Amino acid sequence: MTKDVIQVKIRGILPVNNGEAVFLGNDQKVFVIQIERTMGEIIKMFIQSKTKQRPLTHDLMEHCFQGFGITVDRVIITELKGTTYYARMILQQRNELGRKIVELDARPSDCLALATAQRRPIFVSSDLFNEVEDMRHILDEIKKSSNNDETT
Repeated sequence: MTKDVIQVKIRGILPVNNGEAVFLGNDQKVFVIQIERTMGEIIKMFIQSKTKQRPLTHDLMEHCFQGFGITVDRVIITELKGTTYYARMILQQRNELGRKIVELDARPSDCLALATAQRRPIFVSSDLFNEVEDMRHILDEIKKSSNNDETT
């Protein structure tokens, strides 16, 4: 994996035929990752800090992390193979013995959910960022045609 990364933010989440489209980007470029509809709803809940009736899987993971002194340091969308995006989650644990960093392979949707829940930064590898098509114009058109804030 390349060491060069670019920070991005979630610019919008919109329903599509077979799931949700997550628009990620910065002032330079916006690109889209398609995820499962339920994952899109979970990420929206974390963005909006909505209270849930029962803990979801990502809430459980977050509680386990807290119990062991683990935080999400950052997530990185690393590459695109065919139509599948890959990501890495970097976790940090601090305790009386010191600091430990662990890097895990994870689905981009899980990375986005946990990074959003913990308000942690989202990065994309420079190589991938240069490779993906800029979809900012589509997001801008959707936002202009929408009278409400359905994009997040």
